[in-house]
Amino acid sequence: MRISPRPLAALLALVGLVATGCGSTEKDPVDDTATPMGHTYVSTEVVGDEIPGGGPMTLSFTDGRISANSGCNSAGGTVDLSNHILHTSPLASTLMACPGDRERADAWQSNFLESDPAWRLDGDRLTLTGKSVTIYLTDKKIVSPDKPLTGTAWVVTTMLTPDAQVRSTTLDEVSPNLTIGDGGTVSGSAGCNRITGTAGVGPGDAVNFAVATTRMMCQPEVMEVEQNVLRALDGRTTATIDADTLTLRNDNGYGLILHAQ
Repeated sequence: MRISPRPLAALLALVGLVATGCGSTEKDPVDDTATPMGHTYVSTEVVGDEIPGGGPMTLSFTDGRISANSGCNSAGGTVDLSNHILHTSPLASTLMACPGDRERADAWQSNFLESDPAWRLDGDRLTLTGKSVTIYLTDKKIVSPDKPLTGTAWVVTTMLTPDAQVRSTTLDEVSPNLTIGDGGTVSGSAGCNRITGTAGVGPGDAVNFAVATTRMMCQPEVMEVEQNVLRALDGRTTATIDADTLTLRNDNGYGLILHAQ
């Protein structure tokens, strides 16, 4: 039997299309160079054992270190991300008491992070898979864009000393705060006394503070908080904003971590 050239050409073209379609199902190579280092992530979904108190879990990766908070205390240490396994050193933690279910958040967090969960990064989405819990996190800059330094009311949540990060019930109760106006004016509270002064902003991330306070005396633990706040706001600082978190580090070794109110 003789096959005409036209039907034969059509048949060959169809075979070519099928072959091309089969080839297109091959997966693109995985980008093993992507890393969460240099970013902060916030949990948006937890599958499995939920975070006591509701979280969220916040993970920050900086210069080979990890810091974590799941609703109660903050913990930090070194981290190794080799082979897409998140392996941490024993994490040092603040020691603040937390109300209700949040009191169990620290143990939940430690158990999960110390289980060497696998990690996967897809754009701005970080997935951590443990033995019985999977956590989906999104880059904090997507969830909460950076607040402006000026015009935002900032509340102190953590004090930085040359040796440690300090949180306390007293700090939470007195809530030191500051606002830098558009003209560089500073107003707020150091914990006991009111703050007034100026802040020279820029260029870059430098902020130079010159502040004064009223002269009231409060309980010793409140005055201790106030002294640490004023040490951090004395002269030249480096200001870093990550979403709704402002970190001030003074050249004298003191500093503050503040959250937008």
